[in-house]
Amino acid sequence: MLQPPENKNAVPASNANTYTPVKASSAPMEQATIGRSLVIKGDISGAESLFVDGRIEGTVNIPEHRVTVGRNGVVTADVNAREVVIMGKVQGNIICSDRLDIRSEGTVTGDVVVQRISVEDGAILKGSVQVQAAGEQKNKQNQQSRQSDAKPNGDGSKAAAATAGA
Repeated sequence: MLQPPENKNAVPASNANTYTPVKASSAPMEQATIGRSLVIKGDISGAESLFVDGRIEGTVNIPEHRVTVGRNGVVTADVNAREVVIMGKVQGNIICSDRLDIRSEGTVTGDVVVQRISVEDGAILKGSVQVQAAGEQKNKQNQQSRQSDAKPNGDGSKAAAATAGA
C-alpha cells in the first residue's frame, strides 16, 4: 500500500476535546425610524429607541430608551428620554435620565436637564443646562407626577400639594 510521504513540519492535529465557543450575535436593538421625508405633528411616546431623520413638531416621550436626531432631523418639541444624541436641530427643552450627546453638527435651542452631557466642538447649545444626580431627577419626576395626579377639589389639592412638597 502506498502511504503519503511523512511531513516533518506538520502541525499535530488539535485535541478533539478542545472547545472554542461560537460568539452568538445579539439580536439587533429595536429602533423606530422617522425618515427624512416624514413630518409628524403631535405627541410621540413609545417603548423602543427612536431615530429621527425627518421633522417632528409636538412632544417626544420615550423615557426608557434613546432618541437620536439624525443630520437631516429637525425636532421642534420637548424631548424626554433616557439618552439623547443630536446630530441635527432641536428646538425645545430636553430631559435626559442618563446622557445628552450633542455632536459637532448638532444644534439645541432650549433648556436641558440631564445627568451627563457631552458637547463636541462645533456643536451649538443655546439655553440653560442643569446637571443633576440620578436621585434628584427621579425625586423631581415623582413630585411632578404626584402634582399632576392631584385633583383640584378644595382641601384635597392642598393636601396633595403638601405631600408633594414634603
